[in-house]
Amino acid sequence: MHAPPIENLIEQFAKLPGIGRKSAERLAFHILNMPKEYALDMARSLVEAKDKICFCEKCQNLTDVSPCAICNDTRREKSIICVVESPKDVIAIEKMREYRGLYHVLHGALSPMDGIGPDDLKISSLLERIATGEVEEVIMATNPNVSGEATAMYLCRLLKPLGVRVTRIAHGIPVGGDLEYADEVTLLRAMEGRREM
Repeated sequence: MHAPPIENLIEQFAKLPGIGRKSAERLAFHILNMPKEYALDMARSLVEAKDKICFCEKCQNLTDVSPCAICNDTRREKSIICVVESPKDVIAIEKMREYRGLYHVLHGALSPMDGIGPDDLKISSLLERIATGEVEEVIMATNPNVSGEATAMYLCRLLKPLGVRVTRIAHGIPVGGDLEYADEVTLLRAMEGRREM
């Protein structure tokens, strides 16, 4: 139906998560309709990101310099590490502008059904960081789903014998939410995570 270069472009866009055939067609035709210099800028940006982005040698976050800016920030609290599943989680926590510790990015969560085990995650580098003796607390900020909970529990069992305090982020009712629409597990977590006023 389309010329082979257009069809190839559509197929490449369709490989992206959440992009179906129709969306891929729209993106392809949008690219074809934009000025050539914009399309070249986009292509250069893609190549540059693939060439320059790497894992931080300390926290495993995506960066263009290693160690990353967060790990190099002398104002950060080096005794606290927040463990997250993905680089996007680091961005979400940083938007709060309240957390001043360091991070460790696992790049996934345990999921035996999907063939993801401990060796597929960045766990060994976390253990190396704990072994230095600088870390006093590890905050588990994995997602509140089955894989995230399993990952948090697995890491807790690994870290407790090393003498660090292991905590879990609270889960519960979102701000602006109504109790009547919350499920039982969410309500239970909210009750368990209550604090004195």
